[in-house]
This record gives sequence, C-alpha cells and structure tokens, in this order.
Amino acid sequence: MPELSPPTVRVHQSFVAAMAEFRAEGRGSTEDGSMIGSELRIFSRHWSTPAGFAAYVDWLRKQNLEDSPRPNGHVPSTTLWWVQDDAYLGRLAIRHRLTPYLRDFGGHIGYDVRPTARRRGHATAMLTAALPVAHRLDIASALVTCDVDNVASRKVIERNGGIFADQRSEKLRFWVPTG
Repeated sequence: MPELSPPTVRVHQSFVAAMAEFRAEGRGSTEDGSMIGSELRIFSRHWSTPAGFAAYVDWLRKQNLEDSPRPNGHVPSTTLWWVQDDAYLGRLAIRHRLTPYLRDFGGHIGYDVRPTARRRGHATAMLTAALPVAHRLDIASALVTCDVDNVASRKVIERNGGIFADQRSEKLRFWVPTG
C-alpha cells in the first residue's frame, strides 16, 4: 500500500527513473517553474551517486526548517514522497505560508505523480494523506491550485473537499479544509 514518507535514500533508483520520465515529457527546461523542473535543473547531475542522492535527500528534508538556506522567494516547506516499498510514485510539498506569488499561483500544496503511475488514484490519495500534515502545521484551509486545462488535478482537489475560489491568469484556486 502506498504511503507518504519523508524523502528517503531507500527509493534512489526508482526516484532517478521517475525523474527521467518527467524529463521525457519535457520537464526541467528553463521555462518549467515547477518543483520538479527546478530540481531537475539544479540537482539531477548529483542523483547518480549514492552520496550525491543522500545529500539531496538531506537538503530536501531540511527545507521545513525556518533557517535553512533556500532560493529567494521560497518559504519553508515539508516535502513528502508517495512510495510503495522501494518504488517512488510521486511527491507532494506543503508550503508553510504563502507569499503573494504563492497566494495567486502556487498555493500551500503542490504535487506530482510520475508519468507511469498516473490515473491510478495516487494524487487523490496523496492529497488526502497530506491534509492532516498541513493541519498540524496550523494551516486550517490549504490553498491548492491547478492549471485551467488540468481536469485531472481539478478532480483531485474537488474529491478532497476543495471549494473553488477563483481563477487567476491560467490557474484555478481552491481552498481545501485540512481538519
């Protein structure tokens, strides 16, 4: 049964394979401002070795700390991976607070499911499992966004109780109760 897990070296090989899947669908370009895109550009050259991957996992786990180094404009966030045994299926990040940009476009929670694991209910289950974590971070209602044309993501949000707020540019914004 899949479960949320802090980033772990246990899924190293599966994680690298998943990132190759994301890259094959065009992720990681300089235009890709997503979590996956950014990390593909910054860290992928280090993932091939156990030590390099362990350093990445350590960095990612420390991003929940207020004083950890992070790019300008980024806030503390808790990253959780959706794993089953040694298989990496997806990721989810809970941003501890909103900046003006996150309020308009990114939201509190972002998630990705690896391409070969999509259409199996993983995104819905990941978001369901993450809502109590967000609640423990004192987020009473999480802002979750999706692209206007991403019907699958919209359904994930709505299945988790998301209440449509509005559309800003190409993003739909929903508030999802966490308690």
